[in-house]
Amino acid sequence: MSGGAAPNVDSLDASGLNLVIIAAQWHATITDALLASADKRARELGANVTVIRVPGAFELPVAALAATDAGADAVVALGVVIRGGTPHFDYVCQGTTDGLMRVSLDTGVPVGFGLLTTDDEQQALDRSGLPGSNEDKGREAVEAAIATAIALRPLETNSLGWRRYAAPVETDE
Repeated sequence: MSGGAAPNVDSLDASGLNLVIIAAQWHATITDALLASADKRARELGANVTVIRVPGAFELPVAALAATDAGADAVVALGVVIRGGTPHFDYVCQGTTDGLMRVSLDTGVPVGFGLLTTDDEQQALDRSGLPGSNEDKGREAVEAAIATAIALRPLETNSLGWRRYAAPVETDE
């Protein structure tokens, strides 16, 4: 959502929305800034916020899935992976991205993607929301997750009041 073409999300109302923000612990200066910004924005918008910390980016998908199982209306995943000299970067970035997308598609719960995948630490700092940063990806991830959860509200139940993504009820028929 960066750049001049970002959607207008100033009027979002997340009242009654249960949001879980999950943040990795690697690169603490950056992830702490992403988390602080995300948490602040979510509370400004009126969301009920729960924060969970996990060791690294690769743990974000399993925590996101647990959050959806616990009833989260939206999830935000925050972390940083900085390219090194081995393919580890590619595996972690792809696995985490695929995992978070799978959680969202399999559960119908929006997952705000706040995983910074950068070539160097300066690129991550520039996107972290710290003073002097060009962008604030923690804030953007919260806004995207909340805006999507609000947009999906009319689709959550059908005319009989059944939740769209709820497990089917078994009957004797």
